[in-house]
Amino acid sequence: MKYLISGGGTGGHIFPAVSIANALRELDPKAEILFVGALGRMEMERVPQAGYEIVGLPVQGFDRKRIWRNFRVLWNMMRSMRMVRKIIRDFRPDVGVGVGGYASGAAMKQAAKMGVPILLQEQNGFAGVTNKLLKNDASVICVAYEGMERFFPKEKIILTGNPVRQNLLTGTRDDARTYFKEECGFTLDPTRKTVLIIGGSLGARTINQAIGAGLKDLSGLNVIWQTGKNYFENILSTLPQTDERITLSRESVPPAHGARGGGAPFGTAALEGQSYALITPFLSRMDLAYAAADVVISRAGASSISELCLLGKPAILVPSPNVAEDHQTHNAMALVRKDAAILVRDIEAHEKLVPTLLQTVEDEALCERLHTNILTLAQADSARRIAEEVIKLAKNK
Repeated sequence: MKYLISGGGTGGHIFPAVSIANALRELDPKAEILFVGALGRMEMERVPQAGYEIVGLPVQGFDRKRIWRNFRVLWNMMRSMRMVRKIIRDFRPDVGVGVGGYASGAAMKQAAKMGVPILLQEQNGFAGVTNKLLKNDASVICVAYEGMERFFPKEKIILTGNPVRQNLLTGTRDDARTYFKEECGFTLDPTRKTVLIIGGSLGARTINQAIGAGLKDLSGLNVIWQTGKNYFENILSTLPQTDERITLSRESVPPAHGARGGGAPFGTAALEGQSYALITPFLSRMDLAYAAADVVISRAGASSISELCLLGKPAILVPSPNVAEDHQTHNAMALVRKDAAILVRDIEAHEKLVPTLLQTVEDEALCERLHTNILTLAQADSARRIAEEVIKLAKNK
């Protein structure tokens, strides 16, 4: 069987696409898999790193502010459609899989025109533009949230959840204590609750600013704070180093554990001789960071939420306002409505995030309720279940 997989632009699209490809390869070791992405986007680097061939299209999104630039966008779309036609003629896929993004629109539309059955995977609680445009061309649409009938034909929908990193399930608290002490020089005090603050590999400005302003108020907790590489240096320079209770150290995680093999710097904030916060631009062992955490502060991207559900972590979600159609708020509200997470809006984070964290982590009954409810929303083995649907389409064809 031959499978054409298309999508990208962000890690939220790329990771599910690669996970589905890996699952297809496990179920069908002789399968031939070809990716189609957008030139200049991160999939052109990440997909080959995962061991798959990818072809790039000159496709790009519409410029809503500078309308005159869209003549070039339309020209590149036509070029992309011609390129996809040739790719499909040469590769002859049995099924096309679209995960969202500009390239997915061109590739899946052309595949459907040429008689190739297609499966769409929608990661978010508010469907993306590309998948909404392709809904009538799709044979199957795999979704991560209930209630997606408002976007897609009900008879095509299968609730599968989003693929997540399976190695996240392997870490234990004891492993986390050992790792953070030996590799980062940071001791997780077993008498304190642990909070994990994450904003993605690039970071989340509002979360970082709110935590930076209220860091001293968190001295009764163990704090693991991933700032993202874009904000780390600035955070270290703005922390109140004149306060004698807080000191900063600059170390390096060994290359084997660092980003790009080069070592990731980190800082520790110490209160009266006892470090209570690890500040790092990058966490290579997310499994152990999650294992250590009693409460997690996170953006509300589809992959992050799926991980939190699978791990059953009480979470405070701060949706990014800088995403298409505010889909992160829709993702977060799907949990909030089930009493499975707490929402702090980005515009309110400076005022409310730290107080909400302190109130949550001290309320054991609340944490237990969040833990129980978020677990009920978990979808296990999502990549394999999606791959099984892809193979069904190929066999039916």
